[in-house]
Amino acid sequence: MNFIVSVDKNWGIGWKNRLLVSIPADMKFFREMTTGKVVIFGRKTLATFPNGLPLKNRTNIVLSTHPDFCVRDARTVHSVPALLKILKDYDPKDVFCIGGESVYRQLLPFCDTVHATCIDYAFEADAHFPNLDQDPDWYIAADSEEQTCFDLEFTWRMYRRKGKERR
Repeated sequence: MNFIVSVDKNWGIGWKNRLLVSIPADMKFFREMTTGKVVIFGRKTLATFPNGLPLKNRTNIVLSTHPDFCVRDARTVHSVPALLKILKDYDPKDVFCIGGESVYRQLLPFCDTVHATCIDYAFEADAHFPNLDQDPDWYIAADSEEQTCFDLEFTWRMYRRKGKERR
């Protein structure tokens, strides 16, 4: 399973249920990586999408503990074991967890690759991603040249879990 996330210097990912910043090149990267794939996200993340609707041209799966929650054009599961059962039908390389904080933390043990947009700025954040630079189980497998947008410098990094390298 892949994760895709945008983090600031302190591994912040959000503030008051919103992204910290919207970088057009990062949004393009996200679309390119996830279009035609499976995306997994939580109920709060769904609420941040345009009109609160699932993403087009993707298989959308919402992980929500609310037993009555369901949404049109998306599959809803209410536990990690139920999600993992569904994911057996898909190639793990085509599965992307896209947030938010709670879903990332629940699914991190099942992830082997993280595609992170690393922004060289510290925003005010109330949601965070685990700091992979400080986790000995992860290493940087690829790192892009530094990019700049709106006076923000960022890089794209691919982290891999040690011992889980893909063939």
